Amino acid sequence: MRKGVLELCILSIISESDDAYASDILKRLKESKLIVVEGTLYPLLMRLKNDGMLSYRWEESRSGPPRKYYRITEIGEQLLKELTESWRELVGSVNDILDQKDKTPEIKSKEQQ
Repeated sequence: MRKGVLELCILSIISESDDAYASDILKRLKESKLIVVEGTLYPLLMRLKNDGMLSYRWEESRSGPPRKYYRITEIGEQLLKELTESWRELVGSVNDILDQKDKTPEIKSKEQQ
């Protein structure tokens, strides 16, 4: 499940702008309290790129090596839409269960009266 959630978050972050640099993606994940290390991010970005979900371009850097900027593709946008719908359904289902659990003591105490 975590892998799918990371894909969802990464595609969402990249879709927020025209393109995104890996360190910017890591920063955004960290700001959202999702701690992901480079060793997890880079293979996932490569897999998403190889699967046609992302494209990238190289840009020369003023300091250091060239940077790779990622952009979401139309196929990636479709996957993002599907993952978002699945996530919202999952969250709704879990919330229904938790809400029912919260109501259960009320029901039990009324039944005991």
